Amino acid sequence: MSAIWQGCLAGTDYFEIRSSGGHDYGVWVTTPPGHDPAVAQVPAVYVLDGNWAVGLTAPLIVTQLDPMQRIQPYLQVSVGYAGEDAQHWDRLRNRDLVPPGEPIAKELIDAVEMGVRTGARTREESDAYLAELRDTHADAFLSFLTAELHPRIERDYGTATSGHGLFGYSYGGLFSLYTWLTGNTLFGSIGAGSPGVASEDSRIFAQLQEMGDRRPAAKLHVTLNERELLGDLPIYQSLTKNTATVLHRLTSRGEDVTSAVLRETHVTGLQASFLSYLRTCRA
Repeated sequence: MSAIWQGCLAGTDYFEIRSSGGHDYGVWVTTPPGHDPAVAQVPAVYVLDGNWAVGLTAPLIVTQLDPMQRIQPYLQVSVGYAGEDAQHWDRLRNRDLVPPGEPIAKELIDAVEMGVRTGARTREESDAYLAELRDTHADAFLSFLTAELHPRIERDYGTATSGHGLFGYSYGGLFSLYTWLTGNTLFGSIGAGSPGVASEDSRIFAQLQEMGDRRPAAKLHVTLNERELLGDLPIYQSLTKNTATVLHRLTSRGEDVTSAVLRETHVTGLQASFLSYLRTCRA
């Protein structure tokens, strides 16, 4: 990484990797202050939407030195898109982070159309965004993270054998919920920020039914934002309502789930949500 980026993201390496499915990903690896794998091995925390999230979350690795609430040491692995794909990260994430068969909520289509009317997106961009939602592969992306990327991180950075974490926000939060409900054993804790459970027919509810008596071993922490709940955008109202329903069903089962409502919007909530995850799951 260049000197200018090292000044902003100290202790961060960058590399690119092609998945077995033929997709190119950019990966930022941020090591904790004073880290020496020969002395102590630390777990990895995987953060999704790296093109957006790395600048907001990687600097929080200094919380491991906070004398008032020290966070357990971790190595941050931020996963995004590389090359030409990097400029299209906000639609390509739909392909990777949304569970197969997830319905497209009317409220989401309305929000995309509003973006066209206000000039936030062109018609071509909006059509491409929705097209990615019609063929979604969170299962393939989860396999890439666990079976392809993690072994490389483990080999190159000498990580601990357990205690790894996963954090995602919005559709990344939906992916986090999906991963937790699959019972994947790589992650010891999972953070789901404002998860994109946009539809009452979300696959998340089907997964809840399919759980039966099985209990995932990972701790789950879910955050929502006050201004999503109290604002006037139907897509965010639906998201918070459906996520609250998921939480009620999980807590009624006695699952190891915590939650928090943050005083943020959907856009400003990412960093606050990640910090909430660190304080709750990795203190």
